[in-house]
Amino acid sequence: MRSDRQQSARQLRRMVKWIIMAGVLMVVGALLYLRAMDAWSTHAVIATVLGVFLSVLLGCGLFALAFYSDKSGHDEDVSNTTSKRNDEHDV
Repeated sequence: MRSDRQQSARQLRRMVKWIIMAGVLMVVGALLYLRAMDAWSTHAVIATVLGVFLSVLLGCGLFALAFYSDKSGHDEDVSNTTSKRNDEHDV
């Protein structure tokens, strides 16, 4: 069980690296779009960088954490604990 959690943690770190790279690529694409549409200003660049990067990080990060939780067995631990509590209350 311990090695499954360690392997899941390694996979999560690898996913985070890919998510950061995807976020950077999305920011570059958004900045190129701003430049092509002639909407290039300091405020637009700052808002685009922060908005796009944080949105990609948040969305993809939450999905990655959901997959990590499932693969590492944390979801199963919670299910087992919850079912034990329900069994105690039923008696």
